Amino acid sequence: MAADSDPESEVFEITDFTTASEWERFVSRVEEVLNDWKLIGNSGGKFFPEKGEYSSGTWGEKSQEINFADFKFSITHYFLKQECEKDDGKDELEEDTFPLAMQDLLCMNNDFPPRAHCLVRWYGIREFVVISPGTNCEAIISESKCNLLLSSISISLANSSCQVPMFVQIQQKWRRMYIGECQGPGVRTEFEMVHLRKVPSQYNHLSGLLDIFKSKTGCTLSPLPPINIAIRFTYILQDWQQYSWPQQPPDFDTLLCGEVGGVEFGKLPFGACEEPISELHLATTWPHLTEGIVVDNDVYSDLDPLQAPHWSVRVRTVENPQCLLGDFLREFLKLCCRKESTEEVLGRGLTEEEGKENSDISSALSKLTEPATAVPISKLSVSNMVHSARKHIQRHRRIDESPLNSDILNSILLYLFPDAAVEKSSEKTAKSNACGKTDQDKNSDYNLFLQLKSAPSDSLTYRLALCVCLVNFYHGGLRAVAHLWQEFVLELRYRWENNFLIYGLAGGPPDLRCCLLHQKLQMLNCCIERKRARDEARKVLEGSKERERCLSSGRQNSRSVPESTTAMTSSSLTREVSPGKSWDSWSDSEDEFFECLSDQEEMEAPHTHGGKDDSKIKAEGRMHPYNNMVLLNSTELLYVPVTQEPAPMTEDLLEEQSEVLAKLGTSAEGAHLRARMQSACLLSDMESFKAANPGCVLEDFVRWYSPRDYLEEEVVNEMGNKMVKGELSARMKIPGNMWVEAWETARATPARRQRRLFDDTKEAEKVLHYLAMQKPADLSRHLLPCIFHAAILKLKEEESVEDIPSLKKTIQQATSQVSKLLHHPNHDYKKLEDFINQLMAVETVITQARSLKAKFAISEGEKAEDTEELEMFVSSLLEEPEVEVIGAGQGPAGSIIHRLFVNAQRAALLTPLEEDFSHAARTEDKKPTVGNSNVPDFPSPAGREIVLRTCVPRPASYSKALPQRLFCVLMRDEFRLAGAFSSDTSFF
Repeated sequence: MAADSDPESEVFEITDFTTASEWERFVSRVEEVLNDWKLIGNSGGKFFPEKGEYSSGTWGEKSQEINFADFKFSITHYFLKQECEKDDGKDELEEDTFPLAMQDLLCMNNDFPPRAHCLVRWYGIREFVVISPGTNCEAIISESKCNLLLSSISISLANSSCQVPMFVQIQQKWRRMYIGECQGPGVRTEFEMVHLRKVPSQYNHLSGLLDIFKSKTGCTLSPLPPINIAIRFTYILQDWQQYSWPQQPPDFDTLLCGEVGGVEFGKLPFGACEEPISELHLATTWPHLTEGIVVDNDVYSDLDPLQAPHWSVRVRTVENPQCLLGDFLREFLKLCCRKESTEEVLGRGLTEEEGKENSDISSALSKLTEPATAVPISKLSVSNMVHSARKHIQRHRRIDESPLNSDILNSILLYLFPDAAVEKSSEKTAKSNACGKTDQDKNSDYNLFLQLKSAPSDSLTYRLALCVCLVNFYHGGLRAVAHLWQEFVLELRYRWENNFLIYGLAGGPPDLRCCLLHQKLQMLNCCIERKRARDEARKVLEGSKERERCLSSGRQNSRSVPESTTAMTSSSLTREVSPGKSWDSWSDSEDEFFECLSDQEEMEAPHTHGGKDDSKIKAEGRMHPYNNMVLLNSTELLYVPVTQEPAPMTEDLLEEQSEVLAKLGTSAEGAHLRARMQSACLLSDMESFKAANPGCVLEDFVRWYSPRDYLEEEVVNEMGNKMVKGELSARMKIPGNMWVEAWETARATPARRQRRLFDDTKEAEKVLHYLAMQKPADLSRHLLPCIFHAAILKLKEEESVEDIPSLKKTIQQATSQVSKLLHHPNHDYKKLEDFINQLMAVETVITQARSLKAKFAISEGEKAEDTEELEMFVSSLLEEPEVEVIGAGQGPAGSIIHRLFVNAQRAALLTPLEEDFSHAARTEDKKPTVGNSNVPDFPSPAGREIVLRTCVPRPASYSKALPQRLFCVLMRDEFRLAGAFSSDTSFF
């Protein structure tokens, strides 16, 4: 007892009831979020949403994370954005006004909205809050936890006076199970749900569902208030076998034999390789029914789809169908990432017989340089010409089957070089090459190749890109591309050596707006043009010399030029280059050229600089007088000289030159050297000017070449007469001026006897060497802009046929995106792959539209308005989630849909079709009968949706009449009831 009375031995347990529990913190946190989102207070209103607003309107959402102890939840607010807020009457709302969600339960303007949140579809509400388990958190399965969460949101709604319904997601996420509550002044709506695998037999029809709804409302009034019913049956069409897919497969035979033209090699393939539309969903809707109007029980049903007042259709597409254009572009992009060289791919490296081959190949080279007026088709492949020289060493090489069949190769080369098929004069060939750009200017898509930095669509580069893409996909991949490129370079070599202009290239210098490969081909063509012009000038000069010799020997002036002289036109080059002479030595010999002069003394004449002897020199290389000007130190007119054209350059040469000039630095010596390097053209023009204007001075040249640097002013002489006096500008008088130094150095030499500013022989060999060194991957990267150019043109062409407005903007945006990617020196292949995916998406939509048009094609004799209606219907199927069928089953589109289902039913049961069924279906008001078959026109509905609404007092007969709603989903493997039942809490 003493121990028990000891105060030190007593233990007191103190509980602090002011400390908040985890549950209380969770409830408080929910209230804070509702307050932050301004969802507290009265949200009532007296307006219903517009018809179809749930589908056409914009839905917004915002989320936050909250915790219940260590369990994470996500709270999300979903709401329909109102374009014009209807605030009229909000300030005058009565205290007992129903919440907005309770009014939405009775609204029938947006039943069965497509592509909406499931809670919007089940309850018809426009605003709600959902609390769901966070990511990687387990589902709420326990009944006690579900009740705890439901009580939490109930307390939060009551404390915050929030009238927005709040739901809690329970069970596994795939089940989409939600329970919730909505509170208002004196009213409460409870959202309940039932989800089963199978439909109970007693509730597999409207009568059983009405029984559930009546028992749940518990209304004891007599008679019962009317129950509004909305019914929607969905039928699925999956069998398209009787309607062939309109995509025609590529005709491979035409690529192997027969004539090959622009249709085969000039266009990219297009279209899906499989049916892009997998299913058609037909929804038949009865929007406004009452219990006594319709009968639907386990024995009989009035719900005939043909009698439904509303039909709507949606299509389900195949995900990522295989499309030809997309496959071509993907495989071509893969080719850009390969590493192998042409020699490694073809296995044709030099062997131990290299020396022997070089000695025997000389005869083939001499054969290559023989003159010809046209390239025969059989010799398009230059490798055929040297075939005999390689026979004895082929056994020492790796003998593989040629990657490209000879017929295919010759067909491709004929497509690339069509001028080789028939004999054409040089003038005609040049004219055909020059006219391409003019025709391209008239093309509406002319600016596309400038935007993409590719090449004109009628150019050789563009056609080469199409052929490489085709060969890569169909005829051997990498090895075939390497083979084609090797033969292409050999063909260019043959044309350069025989003075044949390259077909499909515009004349003039390289166009820097195009891709580098196109510039290189233009440079080679420019070299051929210069070489041809030089040969023609040499021919004319030799002819004039021959005539002079004839005159000096007493021959008649009318005598024609000997045939031996005219033979110099095309064979002179062959005589200059012997089989044993290397290309390098030939280039060196052409570095400086002089025409043979008729008078040896003219070459040895003294070249002074403005002295008196200059007037005795014979003027050469004149074009025409220049503005009637007179030389300053002579009475002779000032003539415009014949000058050399500046050397054309490609963008890589320009960059290389810029780098060299930049490395010279900013010192005085570097600046002087840079000026001398850039004055080659100036020196040539000065020499031409001196030759054309004997006795001229630097001031004369400046007056013609740079008038701004010659300053004139009126002065009065000693006699009092006005006269014009001129002098060089200040910059021309600077000591060490480059113009003065160049003028002192320049000799009176006409352009035809000057050293060439542009060595076409050297530049042509550089271009051919550059092309020969390109790997297949390098070639693909060069041609990538052209392939994208061709793909975009193809999509535009196909889109214009199908006329899908939304695709125009998509193609335009994709073009702008890829133009930025292609202008970078190093391509981002990941982004280019994304661009190809965009093009594939456009191709898929076009093929889907084509498939639908084939399915809904009406027969001849239909009315024009029916045709227009069908076209609008088909175009809307791809643009909208669900399209209403005008006239339901009796309209033009409805008749076709009915026929599709009937044919699918008959095909499934192997029942013969009646030919005149489609006509009977469109003309008779009643349901047509196909023969004596008992096969139904439609299959069993894949899904049945029923909405039951009423407004009754609950829970007692003296309570307020409140909205009640039950949404029912009946499917083959799912049965769902989503109920919203309102109660009066004033006296409860």
